[in-house]
Amino acid sequence: MEYHFSTPLKGNISLSSNFNENKVLQKDKSLYKFIWVQNGSLTLEVDHVIMTLEQDEIIPLTPLHHIAFKEINGDYLTLLFNSNFYCIFGHDNEVSCNGFLFNGTSDIMRLRLTLEQKEILLDITSKFRNEYLIKDNLQEEMLRILLKRFIISCTRFAREKFSINHEKEKSFDIIRQFFVLVDNHFKEKKQVQDYAEMLHRSPKTLTNLFSSYGFSSPLRIIHERTEAEAKRLLLYSTKSAKEIAEILGFEDLASFSRFFKNMTGESISDFRKKEKRE
Repeated sequence: MEYHFSTPLKGNISLSSNFNENKVLQKDKSLYKFIWVQNGSLTLEVDHVIMTLEQDEIIPLTPLHHIAFKEINGDYLTLLFNSNFYCIFGHDNEVSCNGFLFNGTSDIMRLRLTLEQKEILLDITSKFRNEYLIKDNLQEEMLRILLKRFIISCTRFAREKFSINHEKEKSFDIIRQFFVLVDNHFKEKKQVQDYAEMLHRSPKTLTNLFSSYGFSSPLRIIHERTEAEAKRLLLYSTKSAKEIAEILGFEDLASFSRFFKNMTGESISDFRKKEKRE
């Protein structure tokens, strides 16, 4: 089952139950994705890390994440869209998912749906299917509305996972903003102080806030975002380690090498050789 819709301005949205077989969609590096296992299990490789999703688990992925299907033992559904169809950054006030559901780290948000949550998403995807069959000048906006409903629903499920209630929304929004800022500035800003100033908070306040929600420390998140980008460049590009060090804002190759060894426990050359061999 596959449904696709494209706008005159190159906006794309797709609903697919066989994304693993669609080479055109897989080659499109502009797509945000929700992958939802509806029956059985699904084993994926995301940024060269193996993960197995069980029934009723759903994950959101950004265009930055590299994905490969390893084993399919059931049924899954993939909802895909690009920023030309719906920009989560420009419409953050509508869906509040940027930096929360979607960020550039390799720490993927995994949601296990309750029966009630599953029914909510089934209702939305059923409406998606029906809407794809209607060919008129209102179709694009209706599909956009359904996409927003899907994103908002997943954002709510994630908030429930982290026990974020109405009273905590403002404080949690600082965490979301931090993730967005790190995604945008991690190459040139590597200290918590840099982001604390942009958020008009002290580094200690940020550290305490992240700790209260059970997240890694702000500094660790900056490092993890840099590590994720380093691994992607090492695995999926032909750039030299020296070139990657420059791209990521390190003073020289030596400082990049020390950082990578501290984060991963292995040297850059050993990592590249091992992962390519596997």
